[in-house]
Amino acid sequence: MIRTLKFTACAAALLALAACGNNEGGGAPGSQKARTGIWAAGSSTVFPFATRVAETFARNGGGGSAPRVESLGTGGGIQAFCSGVGPSTPDIANASRPMKQSEFDRCVENGVTDIVEIKIGYDGIVVATARTGQSFNLELNDLYEALAKETPGADGQLGPNAAKTWNEVNKALPATRIQVYGPPPTSGTRDAFLELGMAPGAKLIPAVAAIEKQDKTRFETVAHTLREDGAWIDSGENDNAIVQTLNRTPGSLGVFGFSFLEQNMDTVKAETIDGVAPSVATIADGSYPLARSLYIYVKKAHIGVTPGLEQFVQEFMSDGSAGRGGYLQDRGLVPLVADELAAERAKASAMTSMARPN
Repeated sequence: MIRTLKFTACAAALLALAACGNNEGGGAPGSQKARTGIWAAGSSTVFPFATRVAETFARNGGGGSAPRVESLGTGGGIQAFCSGVGPSTPDIANASRPMKQSEFDRCVENGVTDIVEIKIGYDGIVVATARTGQSFNLELNDLYEALAKETPGADGQLGPNAAKTWNEVNKALPATRIQVYGPPPTSGTRDAFLELGMAPGAKLIPAVAAIEKQDKTRFETVAHTLREDGAWIDSGENDNAIVQTLNRTPGSLGVFGFSFLEQNMDTVKAETIDGVAPSVATIADGSYPLARSLYIYVKKAHIGVTPGLEQFVQEFMSDGSAGRGGYLQDRGLVPLVADELAAERAKASAMTSMARPN
């Protein structure tokens, strides 16, 4: 009864806010203008999937205005999502990594206390080159040794990364300049690249592995800090822009989501990591080292207030969408296995609130 009363009061407050204006397109956090359409914001990797669901939902007569989907990066989307409850905040945060404990706590501080975490499928982070370029067979430690701001010298002490070409890192790699275009700090793709590529690669370097044993915080800083001398280039939240840059910059590499690779196979190719190429099969079974899960976070207080929100989430998790052979797989999403999809669909149907992340 207490939960029901609390939700009813919240819904009433939201409806009162909605009566104060008429901005159907949404608004920046802090504005109190009304909107009638669903608003999802966040990951550039999840963006094409959420957009495809929005198109289908609108075409099939979903309630209210056509859903609005924005690509702000995972961090930017969750920040907007967690800024409060009401029409000036997104209903859904799209994320290419799990919500952090600090982000969850910020949500709670701002009154966002019931959040539904739904895993929608898998993706891989690819390291790619132009299709006409030389091939790389990268090892995880190559990523750290080429792209970390600090690496061990001959004496084992950390210092500025002096490597200029890939064959200085690994003699088996091409003698081309280290120039990698990738996502900015607000991106979940970048977070995942650091966690799945840079940190495991750093652990393969004895001098850096020794740091982890002594000071885990320092190790994380060393492993997660990318070069700032032009070897790594932040390229915004638009993964398609990185794809286009590879063809304009011979010898360069790019870091982006698997779905963008599948959409651009005619112009770019993925390089192997530890001998494994990214594919639907290797991402689903975890054998590809840079595989990850994708999520949407739903603001439960907006269910029943934002027209069509619950139905939109159901469409996202339907067999025709997120299931094997569904239209999101055509866009590059690697589907969950049947049992896992059923479990996530149950959470979506029951709107089960998540626990605080560990």
